[in-house]
Amino acid sequence: MLFDRLKRFSIVLEGPERDAPAAFSPGQAVVGRVVLELAAAARLGALRLRAMGAARVHWTESRSAGSSTAYTQSYSDQVEFLSHRDTLLAPSDNGEVTVLQAGRHEFPFTFQLPETLATSFEGKHGSVRYWVKAKLHRPWSTVKKVKKEFTVIEPIDINTPALLAPQAGAKEKIARAWYCNRGQVSVTAKIDRKGYTPGEVIPIFAEIDNCTSRAVVPKAAIIQTQTFIARGTKKQKKSVVTSIVGDPIAAGKREVWHGRALKIPPVGPSILQCRIIQVEYSLKVCVDIPGTSKLLLELPLVIGTIPLHPFGSRTSSVSSQYSVNLDWLSAIPEQPEAPPEYSAVVSSPEAEQSLAPPCRSELGGILEGPFFAYIQEFRFRPPPLYSEIDPNSPSDNIRPRCMTC
Repeated sequence: MLFDRLKRFSIVLEGPERDAPAAFSPGQAVVGRVVLELAAAARLGALRLRAMGAARVHWTESRSAGSSTAYTQSYSDQVEFLSHRDTLLAPSDNGEVTVLQAGRHEFPFTFQLPETLATSFEGKHGSVRYWVKAKLHRPWSTVKKVKKEFTVIEPIDINTPALLAPQAGAKEKIARAWYCNRGQVSVTAKIDRKGYTPGEVIPIFAEIDNCTSRAVVPKAAIIQTQTFIARGTKKQKKSVVTSIVGDPIAAGKREVWHGRALKIPPVGPSILQCRIIQVEYSLKVCVDIPGTSKLLLELPLVIGTIPLHPFGSRTSSVSSQYSVNLDWLSAIPEQPEAPPEYSAVVSSPEAEQSLAPPCRSELGGILEGPFFAYIQEFRFRPPPLYSEIDPNSPSDNIRPRCMTC
């Protein structure tokens, strides 16, 4: 039989980058080949290829129709993104089969992805998947199948005005216990932009005012919300991606976060354009109040795939890379100072020491990167342009000095 002679039947995809997983963007060409290795000559009927991509959702809910009657309601839906068919090996017009000799045989293929695709995703009640399937037909024999999945990532560029806009909010809550007013807790929070990419640090600027009689605890977390939609009904699943916990705030005290760092772990990008599956993110600043419910402030986030351009927004790039207090920027004068004289820099040991960048211990080990370069860039004007003409050349009526006198 053929399958006794078939040593290998597989699909190989050539990714956009060599030695990288097969991940593609919408609009790209998918290039690959079907590989057959035969131990002996075999008669084949046809080799057909199909590429598919779809989003699917499914879940069930139990409902009661009375004291003793219950039934299960099922919800399902599907959106097809990709459907491509190709015949790599076809029988001849007179119906004769093809005979392949022993050895390795490759059948190349290529197809174009649509311009609009959702990012590959695996969730509790749904998924977005893309795959290539090959079927090998032989006369009077069962069909041999092989399947290869690949990843599609929808590009989300955070260098857009909507995603570079700062996000801010404020909330307050009255703490009550047994109908008694125990005071008010208020929180104000701000982040420098809406769009981030995995691996970046979100600096959180917040102010928590505790006017109650008991200590409260501030927290911050990134929340992922998966929304599945079918037949006009939504099913949601929320999970905490990462979180930090602040120090307790005593009664009557106020706590200020000067760019408290919250790093984004490796997570999938947002999915916003799919009709039946959506993946959204938000930053929640929470205050635990003893004896009553929590105070929650939510700021929207978008997790993208194209990181912030290094020259797109200086304030955003600096604050996202360095989770330190940036209040020193407010003390820089609008008119830059003139650079100091050379003698004032090199002759005094104190001046030499003052030019050294701050030591790592003073910054708590948080700072990484060319910190001093940012200070010099803001503080001093650039030197004058180089010229071959001496602006202080001696006058013609001055008698040249004799070098032998």
